[in-house]
Amino acid sequence: MGGIVSPGFRGRRGPEGGEVTLPPGQYLTEDFPVLTAGPTLRVPTDTWEFVIVTEAGEKHRWDWKQLMALPSERPTVDLHCVTKWSKLHTDWQGVSLDVLFEGVDTAADYALVHSYGGYTTNLPFEDLRNGQAWIVYRFDGEDLTPEHGGPARLLVPHLYLWKSAKWVRGITLSDEDTPGFWESAGYHDYGDPWREQRYQGD
Repeated sequence: MGGIVSPGFRGRRGPEGGEVTLPPGQYLTEDFPVLTAGPTLRVPTDTWEFVIVTEAGEKHRWDWKQLMALPSERPTVDLHCVTKWSKLHTDWQGVSLDVLFEGVDTAADYALVHSYGGYTTNLPFEDLRNGQAWIVYRFDGEDLTPEHGGPARLLVPHLYLWKSAKWVRGITLSDEDTPGFWESAGYHDYGDPWREQRYQGD
């Protein structure tokens, strides 16, 4: 993660007293703040589905049982929220998007992520591949709660947390970049915390 040294780069004391590095403008928290643009959604797993739609209109669907049957990973990652808090060494369990993209025929450059409730966020397609993104359903060994996006959310930890869409339900692949909810409201299209890309023009 990271690799770009910013003028704002600085060390902080971590939970165990060792010095840690944070992206510019961030502060360390041990809590897990809950921030959403709307009400907390409660999506039943018996009706949950995840759909990838390619630029050619081809659809790939998984229901909850099919997702649970896929090989899972347990990534431990740092989280950085655009509201300036960072939480380190968070433990998740979920399915790598590399697994879900197997067999998906696409040459798309961009992805628009969709959530139950209508939330969207856009990313370059390459940021969802090569071990960089997961559909996660457990946090700290427990089922992911609705407040944190359960039953399943996207996890893209190298970008600000608004890109890790809660209550995720699908991804549309495209040759064109379409701004999502916060991006249309002035937030940065990419959202790299190490470059402090909070808003358009950063």
